[in-house]
Amino acid sequence: MKAEAKALREPLPGGGEPGSTVRVEPLLGGSISGPSGFFESRGGRLATLRMLGLGTPRSRWWRVPVPAYLITHPTAGPMLVDTGFHASVAAKPAANLGRLVTRFGRPGIEPGRDIPAQLRERGIDAGGLRTVVLTHLHFDHASGIAEYPDATFVLSKAEWEAATSDPRPFLRGYRPAHYDYLFDYRTIDFDGPGIASYASFGRSFDLFGDGSVRLVYTPGHSAGHCSVVARLRDRDLVIAGDAIYTQAQLEGGNPPPRPLDMHRWRRSLRELQQFARTYPRAEIIPGHDPERWKTVAKGYE
Repeated sequence: MKAEAKALREPLPGGGEPGSTVRVEPLLGGSISGPSGFFESRGGRLATLRMLGLGTPRSRWWRVPVPAYLITHPTAGPMLVDTGFHASVAAKPAANLGRLVTRFGRPGIEPGRDIPAQLRERGIDAGGLRTVVLTHLHFDHASGIAEYPDATFVLSKAEWEAATSDPRPFLRGYRPAHYDYLFDYRTIDFDGPGIASYASFGRSFDLFGDGSVRLVYTPGHSAGHCSVVARLRDRDLVIAGDAIYTQAQLEGGNPPPRPLDMHRWRRSLRELQQFARTYPRAEIIPGHDPERWKTVAKGYE
């Protein structure tokens, strides 16, 4: 790895007055297929086979969204949460994602609907975007990093260390070519200074210092997974990322088959569930639920 990261110990510049709110626009950054057992496990001796789709025809596999989120801050401007797939996936997915992922999941993007194109429709130049938050560095969340060369990328220290040091990154969901750029990576140490609790979340970081965007630590799916809490005018919106794949998991349904650490995954799930119980009007969006994605609004304020 040539890329290096610097510690982020203080909020990013551009924050507004305390109580600032943001606008959030969910964006579809592609889609990928997988058997239902890849996302929700019924357990038992056949769990691994169901995860791999053996015995399940492809016609019954799920086609799941690969989301990204545009957050517009009143003074810091636009920022992204995750990148969706790189634009090249529309034509040559194997070049960006590798042949095995392409053969298994058949990833794709509708031509002209990659995230930079959607940003241009909104008058935003992807090359000049200032901030990208990464919930984690798995290939379906970090594929498009190269599109934002002037951005500051923010993620957890634990996630960066795991993704850049694992001797078998592919088996952990990482593709180092996605993030091995000499870009401005800033990492948050959730065991360090500047970390506070927020509602049901034991560890959070106030990204702009005004309470508008918080990264909350939800490890388990990966070593340093984060979710993002955005403050709207009258409620919070939680971008759960892959802390939960589906709405059913938030509601106590079957867990994913193989998170990195099931104990920590369950602890993060409990924090999300407690948040949902305490704030029933909050919007919580899971990572890859095709039915839940149909109900997501075009924008939240």
